Amino acid sequence: MTRQHIPVMHMVDTLRVGGVERVAVNLANLLPRAGYRTHLCTTRAEGPFSELVSPAVGRLALARRGRFDLAPFGRLTRYIRAHNIRILHAHGSTLFLARLAALVAPFPAVVWHDHYGRYAFNDRPAWLYRAATRRIAGVIAVNHPLADWSRRVLRIPEERVWYIPNLVEMAASAGAPPALPGQPGKRIVCLANLRPQKDHFNLLAAMRLVATAEPEAHLLLAGDFSDAGYKDSVLRRIAELGLERHVSYLGRCEDVARLLAASDVAALSSLSEGLPLALLEYGAAALPAVATEVGQCSEVLEGGAAGLLVPPAAPEALAAALLRLLGAPEERARFGKRLRERVATHYGADAILEQIAQVYQRVLTRNYSALPRVEATEYAS
Repeated sequence: MTRQHIPVMHMVDTLRVGGVERVAVNLANLLPRAGYRTHLCTTRAEGPFSELVSPAVGRLALARRGRFDLAPFGRLTRYIRAHNIRILHAHGSTLFLARLAALVAPFPAVVWHDHYGRYAFNDRPAWLYRAATRRIAGVIAVNHPLADWSRRVLRIPEERVWYIPNLVEMAASAGAPPALPGQPGKRIVCLANLRPQKDHFNLLAAMRLVATAEPEAHLLLAGDFSDAGYKDSVLRRIAELGLERHVSYLGRCEDVARLLAASDVAALSSLSEGLPLALLEYGAAALPAVATEVGQCSEVLEGGAAGLLVPPAAPEALAAALLRLLGAPEERARFGKRLRERVATHYGADAILEQIAQVYQRVLTRNYSALPRVEATEYAS
């Protein structure tokens, strides 16, 4: 199947540290492996993940100042025309700008990638998304509830909506483990940006129970923040619970693989999720995980066979699961091995890239009932 000259542009608001941003960068970097010429457009701001973008990926930074700033729109459409972009792959809220750009020649198809982690809160204006997705070429959802929302609420035909999991690169840790607080065998790590849906307060409440039963346990919180007030409230709660000796906030993590290699148990305490990339990264590191049963966490952890699942907002259950793994090195190794195997099989790059490529073929040919061959020469720029 030849696709060597089909140009695709991924659109994402920023390249700050986050799951959506990492998925956009991963796809832009890796899709050439499946035969596509890729470009990456940031609509608002660059960020630390800019350094991860391959030099082979075309780049456009619009630096929009707000949702009503359409001044960069001309630069976007000129870039699309110059590179004969055939697909705009819009991540998150870039959907709206992508649909506008698709009204201008060469009229690229728009695929919307819905990562919305707060779907359980039902706080998106359905009417606005319904208007933006009217006659859209296709929607990729990172979990089944989001796919159902597109079909049921946005009224997108079933054959144009696909559930495709996030992907993770199975990279090994390089270099010596970093110097970290806590003792080997007793470190718990949580990769999650500081935002309400991640429910760090639940994890901290659980950690107070853990520290009482296991005084050497230490929790490492790794993640960026966009709301300084919320970050300060998390740090205050650590002090209020008397956990300064048991919890360290590391901030944004520059080397996830090395951090996970130096940790013993991984946690995710969210109230709502899409398909958390952190859980896939735990698996890539063969790290045993405890996660709340939200979004696709149960699917990733194989219903509890590849990790422990607990209800959201239940610190006692979360504490019990963490203590169970801290006290059972053999069980940790078994869970870590099974999760790594599961992530490699179901969420590795090659499997997900092929699913994305199939979506592209369908929208380019407007044939939603089959997977016809798409010749690269039709779309060469």
